[in-house]
Amino acid sequence: MPLNKLTRAVALLVLASSSHAFVRPPRSTLPPSRVRCRSGAGSVRMAAMPDGVDKLKSRLGAALLASALTAMPIAAPLTAFPQPSHAAPAGGGKQNAPTSSGSRVNKDAESLLRNGLPISNKDVRKLQSQIEQSKQDIKVKRIGAATGEANEARKIASNSVSAILKSVRADEQEAGKQLLKDIDEQMGVAVVALGEQNGQGSVQERSALDRSFEAESNAATMLSRLEELMVPASFDVVIPEEYKDLPVLKGRAEIEFTMKKGPDDDDGKFNIEGTLYDRATVKMIIDGYNAPITGGNFVDLVDKGFYKNMRIQRSDGFVVQTGENDKGGYIPPGASKARTIPLEIMVQGDKVPMWGSTIEEDGRGSAATVLPFQSYGALGMARTEFEDDSASAQFFWLLFDSDLTPAGKNLLDGIYTCFGYTTDGADLLADVKEGDIIESARVVSGLGNLKRAE
Repeated sequence: MPLNKLTRAVALLVLASSSHAFVRPPRSTLPPSRVRCRSGAGSVRMAAMPDGVDKLKSRLGAALLASALTAMPIAAPLTAFPQPSHAAPAGGGKQNAPTSSGSRVNKDAESLLRNGLPISNKDVRKLQSQIEQSKQDIKVKRIGAATGEANEARKIASNSVSAILKSVRADEQEAGKQLLKDIDEQMGVAVVALGEQNGQGSVQERSALDRSFEAESNAATMLSRLEELMVPASFDVVIPEEYKDLPVLKGRAEIEFTMKKGPDDDDGKFNIEGTLYDRATVKMIIDGYNAPITGGNFVDLVDKGFYKNMRIQRSDGFVVQTGENDKGGYIPPGASKARTIPLEIMVQGDKVPMWGSTIEEDGRGSAATVLPFQSYGALGMARTEFEDDSASAQFFWLLFDSDLTPAGKNLLDGIYTCFGYTTDGADLLADVKEGDIIESARVVSGLGNLKRAE
């Protein structure tokens, strides 16, 4: 096993034995904000963990962490994110299947965003399942399966129009109808390309697969638009009174960062598998449906220019992180201390996020989150080790590695807030290093969804 894989494997062993690999203080010594949780509006309760389990986890974690450090010395991390040995991505529940029905880890950012929409139309989810599975099968050249799924998607798009449109907002009915027609057309293009009789391994076969995949990718993008039209205009997350002074994102926003190499870099280029780039531009979708406070805080900071000209402060193969300044975070005008936001976790099946508590502290350690850390470039909010509600401006891109992440074994989920995904340029993060500079950071769309405190 290569060294980087070996060290990551050791890191996962640490996580498997201890949910934090930090030696945490006894629960009785934690301040109230560490154990408060909200499972729903007006619901506040305390959660306890068996002492014996905690002790066993701590001992095993400490032992494995010690061995990992012996084999791989790690520099002191930035305050707000755990050591590299803690970055173990994956997820739980249905989102771990590309079609929401299998067992493989779903690392498709756009699929995860579709899964995160607050909609419940079964027919459009079936359509989503067929399109996503067909795309996956094209990647591994399962032509027969991909063709069957593409044809099934066409049937749903043409035969279930009424059932799908009943969930589309009244003022978007025509747009929804047109999107279904366009999806059917694109999947038809894919079916034709998949049906071409080309020699195995030939240039012609590669061309046909590329054309079919492009058509299905177009269909998937249209599907995302269709599903977004299903979110009720009245949808809203009720924010607790104690957080009313924080910015909130009502919906989603697209953010674009452009980075350049730092002054100490040898050639000033980003090298991605031999291809050189002058700039690394990444686009991210910030999800206010499931992380309204975290999303609002981030979009607000981007719009204020907080991250412009900031250096990347950590890049270790596990995460790329920035946002630290000499003030301890973002200090609003007229304030004397940094603005902090609560830990914010949307658990599958809940109607509102859980604030101020991890899923472990809430007694739901095996619960699946709506936004799992299982896509390359997943966005997470950094915080200090023992304070859930200590995040301010530091965030990270997770450099997800599915080879070392069994489905359902992600131990970042429910402990750190995931608030969005990188949807374009994620591969460029592989060569973003400490000292590289964020040349620009801007809100591409969705700024109107940001609600700042009056």
